[in-house]
Amino acid sequence: MYTATLLCNPARPVLEPALIESLRNAWGGDEAVWLALGAAAEFPLKQMPDNRWDVWTDLQGMGVDLVIQPSAGRKKKMLLADMDSTMIQQECIDELAEEAGVGARVKDITARAMNGELDFEGALVERVGLLKGLPETVITKVLEERITLMPGGKQLLATMKADGAYAALVSGGFTAFTAQVAAELGFDENRANTLLTKDGKLTGEAGRPILGREAKVEALEQISARLGIAEADVIAVGDGANDLGMLKRAGAGVALHAKPSVAAECDIRINHGDLTALLYVQGYAQDEFKG
Repeated sequence: MYTATLLCNPARPVLEPALIESLRNAWGGDEAVWLALGAAAEFPLKQMPDNRWDVWTDLQGMGVDLVIQPSAGRKKKMLLADMDSTMIQQECIDELAEEAGVGARVKDITARAMNGELDFEGALVERVGLLKGLPETVITKVLEERITLMPGGKQLLATMKADGAYAALVSGGFTAFTAQVAAELGFDENRANTLLTKDGKLTGEAGRPILGREAKVEALEQISARLGIAEADVIAVGDGANDLGMLKRAGAGVALHAKPSVAAECDIRINHGDLTALLYVQGYAQDEFKG
């Protein structure tokens, strides 16, 4: 059995009952259930529809995301999340670069790296080098003035943790940011790179080894083994090329507002919903949300 989930941006609920019913009838699905009126609904299917991606494309034009996945095991025991442009709405290194006066240059490198056009480690080393001499206090300034949480994050963490799930934040960014974001959202642990400092200023170097794509896969392997759960019990979420390893290995890999080249390799693509989409695809209804 499969479950088809349709959802949209909860701030602009556009899901109509007629749309759900027409799709359910076309695919021979069973009775639909509303998870959030106007924002999320699901119905069971006996088989995967042949025109799944054609319908997905049509729905994208309507502001609706469609996810079809096996019904068994949808509710996960662990959340593994990227941070930049996933749990927060910014790229931390880009915001630091703005303060250093090299914003445009760094943003270009970031975009190309996240799209898979550049080697992640080389791109990180180059960008961090451009921050040399920046006062360490700028990190606090950026956290306070430039960083905002992605909508739905608090509900995602609180709801999954209330159900006994474990949550890990794994970033190619920096511990100075992941520590605060993890604490604010309620992650159980966080892993990231370290910005090296000396005499109160950034040295332009990151601690070694650099945490990139493989480090995220290792986190999935290590943490699931430590918890005694299968990788199939993990839902992972990210947006960049360095997230693809963990997205493909996890039981559910969610490309959230991802770069097109990344989304193309994932079966769960959320372009309109916020982080509560990760709850809806697991079968949680809005009235079950915490936080």
